[in-house]
Amino acid sequence: PMEEFFAEREFEKQDFVKNPLPKGEYESCVFSKCVFTNQHLSNYIFSDCEFVECDFSNVKLGNTALRNVGFTNCKVQGVDFSHCNSFLLELRFSGCQLNFSSFFKLKLKAISFKNCSMQEVDFSDAELVSANFDTCDLSRAIFENTNLQKADFRSANNFNINPENNQMAGAKFSFEGLPGLLAKHKIVVK
Repeated sequence: PMEEFFAEREFEKQDFVKNPLPKGEYESCVFSKCVFTNQHLSNYIFSDCEFVECDFSNVKLGNTALRNVGFTNCKVQGVDFSHCNSFLLELRFSGCQLNFSSFFKLKLKAISFKNCSMQEVDFSDAELVSANFDTCDLSRAIFENTNLQKADFRSANNFNINPENNQMAGAKFSFEGLPGLLAKHKIVVK
């Protein structure tokens, strides 16, 4: 079947579990209050799209293109972004629940996370240079061999990052965040 092309369309309150989103390319589209739970969006292309108040939990992203895509106040739990198409991959998250999602090995320079719950998110081997973790809960998030140079953690909470196995030159932390850098050494900061 021919893949469809959609530009500057608004999709509101649609349940794509009942009626799957047509396979194709979406450019400058807005999805608001839509349900995508457990959907396979493999090989779809989303360029300059916004997802607002959507349930994107457990969506499968095999070779999915997400080029300048924003998620605002969405549930994005258990999503493995590492299977996305890496070409022009660019994401932003604000007010999202990203618990149990994975950004394994992705290059996401200057990615912005704002007011997000990011419990147990996997950032292993990712390149997050100049990333911003603004007011995010990073409980049990995994930072292992992650490039965090110039990343901003000043208002982030509950992170535990071992400076010995992550690149951290120029990363910014608040005084309150120091315990999250020293946990491995069992040092107590009071």
